[in-house]
This record gives sequence, structure tokens and C-alpha cells, in this order.
Amino acid sequence: MAPPASSNLQVTTHYAGVEASRTTLYAMSERERSVRERETSPLAEALVRVGDRWTLLVVRALLDGPRRFNDLLEQIPGIAPNILSERLKRLERDALLVSRPYTDRPPRAAYELTAEGKELAGALRLLAHWGTRHSRPAEATRHPACGTPLEVRWYCPTCDHLVEDEPEPEMRFL
Repeated sequence: MAPPASSNLQVTTHYAGVEASRTTLYAMSERERSVRERETSPLAEALVRVGDRWTLLVVRALLDGPRRFNDLLEQIPGIAPNILSERLKRLERDALLVSRPYTDRPPRAAYELTAEGKELAGALRLLAHWGTRHSRPAEATRHPACGTPLEVRWYCPTCDHLVEDEPEPEMRFL
């Protein structure tokens, strides 16, 4: 039997030109890595939770309502069953969806987004809007009255004006 392999792989991460401290990967658990990334920025926190290739596609498939595992496999072309299973478990662990058993033998569940998971709908619309503008401009969402492609803008309902009109340094992500 061969001895177990070990590695001293190190990663250096740069955020906004500032070098984070080097960290030996095998010394950190997944949770510790996750905590470190969350401390860097709200965007990093969001990407830890939903930033991989398949997670947002799973969320998109669930926006229309609860789905069973096989329904999700059909609705998300190319996703392998083991990947879907892992993403569903992670989304449930992160409280973005709940699984509701519908049969005990064999154990089967339907998956449904929580309120926090449904909040991702806005982010998905923004990503889809960006993707359409850059890959299929002819398919951009258009204003029904005049046919002009719609634009996404930050808006403050309290002040009743577009935030883009403000100088950039005043915009902060909380």
C-alpha cells in the first residue's frame, strides 16, 4: 500500500490590489475558507454561496415553484445527477431552499426556494439582461409601448430618483 500523498499547496488571493495572507489549504476546513472569503466583501460572500456554474441555474429552475429531482434534471440541460444532488444539499444547508418529502420508500423530495432563495430572482434578471445584451442583443427585453430595449438602473424609492445621478464615491454596499 502506498503512503498517503500530501501537499503544501498555497494560494495567494488579491482583492482590490491588497494581498491577502497566504494560507495553506489543507490546514483550513471548508467552513474556515468560507468565513475568510465572507470577510472580504459582500460580493465574495454571495459568490461563495451561489457563484459556481450550476447553482444559479438550479435557483432559476425553482423560481417557478417546487420541483422534483428528475424534473430539475430535465429542466437544467447538462447537469449530472451527482452535481445536482450536491447543489441541492448545499442550497438547503445555506437556507436558500427546503426539501419536502413526498414519499418515504424510496425517499423522494420536492425542492422549493425559501424567501431568501427567491430574493435571487432580481440578481438572475440582471445577469440574464447582461447576457442578452452581450450575446443576443436582438432578444433584449423591450418596452411594450415603444419597443426600446430596457435598461437596468439603481433607483431610490425614498428619494424618488436614480442613484446613477449621484457621484460614485457616495455609493456603498452594506
